Amino acid sequence: MTARQSPPQRPLTARIRPEHEPFGLADYERHGGFQGLRAALKMGPQDVTGLVKSAGLRGRGGAGFPTGVKWGLVPMGPDAPKQKYIVANGDEMEPGTFKDRLLLEGDPLQFIEGMIIGGYAIGASIGYVFLRAEYVLAAERLKAAIAECHARKLLGRNILGSGFDFDLYLHTSAGRYICGEETALLNSLEGKRAVPRSKPPFPATAGLFGKPTVVNNIETLCNVPHIVHYGADWYAELSSGTTGSKDGGTKLYGASGKVKHPGCWELPMGTTVREIVDDHAGGMREGLKLRGFLPGGASTDFLTAEHLDVPMDYEHIAQAGSRMGTGLLIVLDDRTPLMAMLRNLETFFARESCGWCTPCRDGLPWTERILADFEAGRARASDIELLRQQTRLLGPGRTFCPHAPGAMEPLQSALKYFPDDFSAAVGRDGAGG
Repeated sequence: MTARQSPPQRPLTARIRPEHEPFGLADYERHGGFQGLRAALKMGPQDVTGLVKSAGLRGRGGAGFPTGVKWGLVPMGPDAPKQKYIVANGDEMEPGTFKDRLLLEGDPLQFIEGMIIGGYAIGASIGYVFLRAEYVLAAERLKAAIAECHARKLLGRNILGSGFDFDLYLHTSAGRYICGEETALLNSLEGKRAVPRSKPPFPATAGLFGKPTVVNNIETLCNVPHIVHYGADWYAELSSGTTGSKDGGTKLYGASGKVKHPGCWELPMGTTVREIVDDHAGGMREGLKLRGFLPGGASTDFLTAEHLDVPMDYEHIAQAGSRMGTGLLIVLDDRTPLMAMLRNLETFFARESCGWCTPCRDGLPWTERILADFEAGRARASDIELLRQQTRLLGPGRTFCPHAPGAMEPLQSALKYFPDDFSAAVGRDGAGG
């Protein structure tokens, strides 16, 4: 008998206790832990995949691809390769994003349970956690949790007497933003240069070491034990009270910038931007007004105050002209210089380019220099059109991977919503014209 008898409304954070170390294995099980795994091992692997698909779980790392569909692409059956892998993407280097850190530091066993279930569903016997190097505390707690699971035979051979074998390994990354792209992550994990791969083939058929591989985000995998334990209908109902959202479950939303209480909160999928900013982040600091926001990290398009009542889910944010991304808002106030913010973002993206293709390698530093001229008052009027040209030349379909197109999203939307800022920044020191 577990301590929690009824299904939780905030499953991802129900066992997280701020300022306390995470539950050990005994307490985790007393609070409902590994019930999802026990249920999954009584099902067929493809039935687990079907349940996750029915629940409508979508990837929480940024792209929002349906998790069950991704799992279903992995070859199954007697003719499938015997060796398969499941990899957790814990790189989390998107500026403004810190949700996976919360989950790994606060409840690492929940994540491990999700990894084991995911491995079982696709027939993988080995899992890897690719973790950002700066997440030292998360790594320490994850190592301890993995060791405890091995000692209790929840990892290794014949898990819970099911005949299923699964080992889990932690890999601490050397640290590059490009490793958030799944194929660059796989190359790095193999000891190669972190450069995205050409697709096809896709990882589901030829991934890590050439074997079928699924790469999932940390938050995505943390949803899985609860879906298996409580069912797809329960998962869909978690968001039923929000504004017309078609996406089930909860989401870790957050806000950074000059709000009163920056942070991260688990809320029903489809919670509006206004509720996140006003009710949970406490609104803007005294004397400041919200001017705009990046809805899902630094590589998403700006939206403005007129979009505050848009539900934060994949469909509604896309209709508004941006992307859900990671679901953590970066808020722009009316006193922060827009040019400084944009230049700072593009400096980051330029430094993090893998250098593989010319538009990204050379175009991003060029964009950064132009924005530095705007920030310093050295820009010419013609530089505005030059920036617009950059957003086209570095846009989708012009580069080898999505890195540069993502870097262009805040810039192209700033040009759209805040044109007067660019005009006002032209030639302030007399050099422009």
